[in-house]
Amino acid sequence: MKLNPKKVIAPKPPKKPSPPGRGLLNQAFLALIIFLFLASGYSLLTGAQKSAEEISLSTLAQDISSNKVTGLTVIGDKLDITYADGKQKISKKETSAPLTTTLKNYNVSSEALAKVNIEIKNDQGFLYWFSSLAPIFLPVIVIFAILWFLSRQVRGAGMQAFTFGQSKARLTTPDDKNQRITFKDVAGAKEAKEELREIVDFLKNPKKFLDIGARIPKGVLLMGAPGTGKTLLARAVAGEAGVSFFSISGSEFVEMFVGVGASRVRDLFDLAKKVAPSIIFVDEIDAVGRVRGTGVGGGNDEREQTLNQILVELDGFEPNEKVIVMAATNRPDVLDPALLRPGRFDRRVTLDLPDRKDREEILLIHARKKPFAEDVNILLIAERTPGFSGADLYSLMNEAAILAARENRNKVSQFDLIRSIEKVMLGPERKSHILSKKEKELTAYHEAGHALVASVLPYADPVHKISIIARGRAGGYTLKLPLEDRKLQSKKEFLDDIATALGGYAVEKIVYGDVTTGPSSDLQVATALARDMVTKYGMSEKMGPLALEGMAGKPIMGIGIGDKEYSEAVGTEIDAEVSKIMNDAMKKVEKIIKERRNTLDAIAKRLIEAETIEQKEFEEILVANGIAPKKKQDIEHQN
Repeated sequence: MKLNPKKVIAPKPPKKPSPPGRGLLNQAFLALIIFLFLASGYSLLTGAQKSAEEISLSTLAQDISSNKVTGLTVIGDKLDITYADGKQKISKKETSAPLTTTLKNYNVSSEALAKVNIEIKNDQGFLYWFSSLAPIFLPVIVIFAILWFLSRQVRGAGMQAFTFGQSKARLTTPDDKNQRITFKDVAGAKEAKEELREIVDFLKNPKKFLDIGARIPKGVLLMGAPGTGKTLLARAVAGEAGVSFFSISGSEFVEMFVGVGASRVRDLFDLAKKVAPSIIFVDEIDAVGRVRGTGVGGGNDEREQTLNQILVELDGFEPNEKVIVMAATNRPDVLDPALLRPGRFDRRVTLDLPDRKDREEILLIHARKKPFAEDVNILLIAERTPGFSGADLYSLMNEAAILAARENRNKVSQFDLIRSIEKVMLGPERKSHILSKKEKELTAYHEAGHALVASVLPYADPVHKISIIARGRAGGYTLKLPLEDRKLQSKKEFLDDIATALGGYAVEKIVYGDVTTGPSSDLQVATALARDMVTKYGMSEKMGPLALEGMAGKPIMGIGIGDKEYSEAVGTEIDAEVSKIMNDAMKKVEKIIKERRNTLDAIAKRLIEAETIEQKEFEEILVANGIAPKKKQDIEHQN
């Protein structure tokens, strides 16, 4: 498969800011080093001056009379003495009398004094005053310098306190080619891109809309599951329109200081207005946009003040300001109604998980810079990844490239892509997890139970792979994938899924007469699905068409934590219905396993030998035991 990779230059990562207080410590340390350096220099200077031996005037007179002295230098009341043997000594003279008079008083003859070279120097020079005043003023200057450094840092930290209210939004300018993204870089999401093209058109040609009296939406809310490309689409809108793009997370508005979030909102909108046309993108807006009045945080809740300021700024826009606010969330149900009313975030764009064709396009985008082997079939990978988001597909391609590089190959093969699907879904292989002979047999029968039940039940997804090699937290796994993408799921499909999940539990009970902790996660999944059927989807004949819980598993109208909108009697009926669904599924599974025991043994035996069974080999085992593999036409006939 030949692909034309597109060269992309990755931007340099920004430098991490220094931790608070680190600059102050560095400056204090620098001041200490300077002080030690000056003190050392002064010590060397004074030490050099004091290294010469100091003698008395009487000794000097004797040395001159003995013709040992060849030179005298008079500096004020100090005497530098040079001896015939090259030694240097110092002394002091009387300040009230000339040196010659003093020496004659010490009985030094004129003849001996005439042999000495006497030189008088001015004692008003720089060195004189420096040596005289340095011991007094140098320590004072150093102390003042240290205090100045420290006060400067404290003043800088104080100024930084006033910047808490400034926006921390990251700006991407239209000239930044390295980070520019357009709709060509976003695969799938056709309806979402069509909705957003109007925003692009308004930013490019606002006059066309204003002349006819139309007002473009001030806010665009992108809603979708994590990894569906909400942030990517927002950046693509800015790239298509060629405008400035301010991006910030909802949590970055809120600080420990009350009022900081509102101040940052004002600052962000002011910046955007100055460089209009521009786009403000707030990621995870539910961090500050949750419903107000829940009583959490009191009257001065910082989050509520931030939300109030966002509402005010959205209302303050004029039609010709050309500033669009885009926000992303995967929890639109918790947003405040005032945020969603017309005039604010009045345009809502929903991003669904990509279908098969969209997944193929996304994979091709992520494959631009990767060399592929001839056996790579992107279409097959797209078919085997239902339910994958755009982020999952990126991780899949990246993991495949890592696997190829780890094995010292310069091309990515189809085998790498297949393995990366399982790694993204279940986690890496745990090759160090070695099972005993008994545990290996038990795991093989457990997974064979899942696969057998899924193959017999008409509404269960077909099995693509069975393995008893540990991955992630699973000791083994049975990979089931639907034959086609579906948006809706029926009650019959839910019941077959519950039965398939109980396949491993039933096999352990029937084959070994005992159960282990292995099926614990299967039981949790099956029980949760049965409860959703009763409380969310109205699929219980006894309870009827009632939705008693929301998507998060909590009561729909409940405000406080733990509140329920139904009575204890209704709760008892719910538990009874869930138990009935589970028991009916268990009876169905036990019947299948007892009737198809030979098929179960064949699958388990092959698993113990090979540890992994692919779809083709598994279907051969089914055909050999009289079970027809599921085909696409069978599913269409059932629907």
